[in-house]
Amino acid sequence: MGTRLPVTLFLIFVIFCVTPVMGATLYQGASPQITAAILGTNEFSPGQDTTINVIVQNIGVADTEFLDKGTIDPDALPTTAKQVTVGLLADNAPVVVKSDPQLVGDILTRNSVMVPIHVEITTNATEGEYQIPLTVQYTWLSSSQQDTSEALQSQYSLVNLTIPLTINIIPHVKIGVLAVVPEDLNAGATGYIDLTIENMGSDNGREATVKIVRNGNSPIIPSDTSVFIGDFPSNATVSCRYKVAVSSDAENQTYPVDVIVTYENNYGDIVDSDTETVGVPVWSKLGFAITSSAAQVTQGSDQMITVEYQNIGNTTAYQARARISPEDPFSSSDDRAYLGDLKPGEQAVAQFKLETSSQAVVKTYALDSEIMYMDAEDNSQISDTIRVPVQVVSNPGTYSAVQILPIILIVLVAIAGYYVLILRKKK
Repeated sequence: MGTRLPVTLFLIFVIFCVTPVMGATLYQGASPQITAAILGTNEFSPGQDTTINVIVQNIGVADTEFLDKGTIDPDALPTTAKQVTVGLLADNAPVVVKSDPQLVGDILTRNSVMVPIHVEITTNATEGEYQIPLTVQYTWLSSSQQDTSEALQSQYSLVNLTIPLTINIIPHVKIGVLAVVPEDLNAGATGYIDLTIENMGSDNGREATVKIVRNGNSPIIPSDTSVFIGDFPSNATVSCRYKVAVSSDAENQTYPVDVIVTYENNYGDIVDSDTETVGVPVWSKLGFAITSSAAQVTQGSDQMITVEYQNIGNTTAYQARARISPEDPFSSSDDRAYLGDLKPGEQAVAQFKLETSSQAVVKTYALDSEIMYMDAEDNSQISDTIRVPVQVVSNPGTYSAVQILPIILIVLVAIAGYYVLILRKKK
C-alpha cells in the first residue's frame, strides 16, 4: 500500500500533462493597424496625367500573448488584415481618379504593399495643398474560441478605414502652340518649322529652352532640337525656328512633332513641361510634269526637240536641269538642258538633240527624263522619272514597205500586160 499511492499520483500527473486542454493561443489587444503614405513626390502640375504610388502598411502588434495548451491555432493572427481593398477618392481636390478600387490581398503585421493609382490633375487646378481620401477595407480575426480539441470557432470583423493623403499642386509652365509654319518640307529633303508658343501656365519659367522631339516613327526628324529663350513668363509668347529633315517615304499629309519646354521653376529645380504634340504639314517628293505635246522626229534625222517641264510641287526647285535618256532607235550628243529656278507651278522649256535611226518604226515612243535640282538647303535632289513622248514620222524622201508594195504590183501588172500584147502580135 505504501508504494501504490506515489505510483498512482505519478500516473495521474502524466495523464494530466498529455490530455489536451480546451483553448488556443490568445492575444490580448491584438488587431491590424493600417497606415498609408505616398511613395515619391506628392507635387503635381495642372493637366498632369500620372500614377500615384501609395504604400499601405500594417503596423499592428499584440500587447500581450497568452499561450494555452490547445492543439489547434487560429488560421490567421488577429493582426493580419485580410482581403484588403484600396481605393482613392478625389473629394474636393482637382483630381480625376482613373483607377478603380484594387483588391491587394492579405497584409501581415509589419508588412506593406505598394498600390499604383492612375490619376489626372485637372488643367484648371489651382495651386495649393489638397487632401485626397484613401479608402481601405479589410477583415480581421476579432475573436476565436476552441470548444473542443477538434473545433475552432473564429469570428471576423469588417473594417472600413479612410486615410487622408496630401498632394500639392505647384506652379508650372504649360505650353500652347499657337502657330505651325512649315517651309520647304518635302519627302527626302531638308526644311524648316517655325513655331509660335505661349506659356499658358502659372509659373514664370527661367532659363527656358524650347525643344522639338521626333514623335515615334514620324518622318519628320529634327536636325536642330533646342532653342534657348531665357525667361518665359506666364502668358508670354515666343517664336522658334527649327531645321528638320523629312524621310523619303513621307506623303502629302500632316505628321506629328513633340514640343517640350525645359525650365527652372520657383524651387530652383530644372523640370520639363508636359509634352505638346502638334501636326506639321509635309509634302511628298517634289514632282514635275510634261506640259508640251509629243515632239516629232523624222526617220534617219538629227533634230532638236523641245520639251516643256512644269514644277507641280509645293516648293521651289533651284538650279533645275533636265536630262533625257534616249534608247534605240534614238541616240543623243546633247541630252541635258538648264531650266533655272522653278517655283511651284512655273514652267521651263528644254531642248535636246535626237538622232533617229532610219530603221525606226513610225509610232510614238516614251523616253525617260529626270530633273536634277537643289533644295532650299543646297542639297542635291533628283526627281522621279518622267516619260517624254516622241513621235517618229516617215521620211518624205523614202518609201515604206506599205508604200512600195502597190508600186511593185503596178509594175508587175504592166510587165505582164506587155508580154501578153507581144504574144498576141506574134500570132
